[in-house]
Amino acid sequence: MEHVQAYPPPAAPSAYPPLATPVPVIGPQYCYPQPVDLAVVRKVLTITEGNFAVTDINGNIMFKIKGKFFSIHDRRLLTDAAGNPVCTLRPKIMTVHDRWQVFRGESTEEKDLIFTVKRSSMIQLKTKLHVFLATNPKEDVCDFRVEGSWLERSCIIYSGESNTILAQMHKKHSVESILLGKDKFMVTVYPNVDYAFVVALIAILDGINQDDDVV
Repeated sequence: MEHVQAYPPPAAPSAYPPLATPVPVIGPQYCYPQPVDLAVVRKVLTITEGNFAVTDINGNIMFKIKGKFFSIHDRRLLTDAAGNPVCTLRPKIMTVHDRWQVFRGESTEEKDLIFTVKRSSMIQLKTKLHVFLATNPKEDVCDFRVEGSWLERSCIIYSGESNTILAQMHKKHSVESILLGKDKFMVTVYPNVDYAFVVALIAILDGINQDDDVV
């Protein structure tokens, strides 16, 4: 049987086995039994709505991020390819640690909260975020965490405090990215992991780091 190499190559499956049961954070329709490779493209030189797109490896749009950037009410909307709202991402104003909340559809009502993301400390040379599901209001132990370097586009998403990898990013340099002012990187989402959830986390990483750039 001919072996087909996935691109980008995921981590060794023996070291990081896929989750036995799906993790449908936003919805079960976003959980595939095979790895999902996504390409994230940001237009670096523009500050406009919809400057963030997520495609499959063939270039087909899967998600878009729309919203007002660099504003007091930095609310972002994650939509599918047809423009249907998937979830709303909103930073919580006046919090000690950067904290973002993610709600179903276009809602910002507490009853529609899906999960919360916060930085583990104010001053960070490396990226480290803790993710808490709405069903975990005490926030004693995180449900997911993000670690790595956003600057190098090499973050990894883990399950809770374990070493189980759910998704990882890979930087992709190209002549196009340099000439057109585009920032493009790949994300491998592991089997049975909600890829819309992973895209929402990437959008929040982008938002947190844009805030740092402004400061």
